[in-house]
Amino acid sequence: MTSDEAKRKLIDAALILDDAGLGDFTRGHVSVRVPGDDGHFFMKPHSFGLDELTMENIVTCDMAGVKVAGAGRRHSEVFIHSEIFKVRPDVGAIIHAHPKYSVAFSTLDVPLLPLSQAGSEFHDGVGVYADTIDLIRSPETGARVAQALGKHKAVLLQGHGVTVVGRTLEECVILCMSLENACEIQLLVEATGRKPKLFPMDDIRALADKMSVPEIYNINFDYLARKARRKHG
Repeated sequence: MTSDEAKRKLIDAALILDDAGLGDFTRGHVSVRVPGDDGHFFMKPHSFGLDELTMENIVTCDMAGVKVAGAGRRHSEVFIHSEIFKVRPDVGAIIHAHPKYSVAFSTLDVPLLPLSQAGSEFHDGVGVYADTIDLIRSPETGARVAQALGKHKAVLLQGHGVTVVGRTLEECVILCMSLENACEIQLLVEATGRKPKLFPMDDIRALADKMSVPEIYNINFDYLARKARRKHG
């Protein structure tokens, strides 16, 4: 993949997230490693909505969180991305967003359960960052988010939002949407006051293995990208 192809995919990813209702004014951001260069990443700029990314305003940052290219401003929460990329070489893309059900769920002192197919992808759990509700604007707080993420696919930032990682942008976007779906379903179940029924963990793991292959992420991402392009012209 070329750098221009990666930027175009970043634009598609941002449009998909916006269409899914995962935007929050100009807040929230998505990034992807520069192809063939593990020391830099492309990222949504400050002051723009997810539906406003262009090839020109996408910023390029290094692993210190310093902007090195791009017409847009560097986002103040860049350190969520730089600090995770530094400690997770398996991660190729990162999303930080403020989805309403995920934020609501993050305030509960309960584990995320594999109650649904979407939830099965997080059967190993998610990280929880509860140090502060404030913005993540320093390398130190970014490093603590990365530590809370650990080896998980996502970390809930209590009362703030979520950070989701993936090997690819395709995986990252679908996982972010799946996490919001899983949180919504569990909140609905919790509201009944009844104890939920769970399938055996072996069944859950088997389903997760089937759902977490690159082909599935790519097919669904490509469908959502086509849909977003039709909507936005």
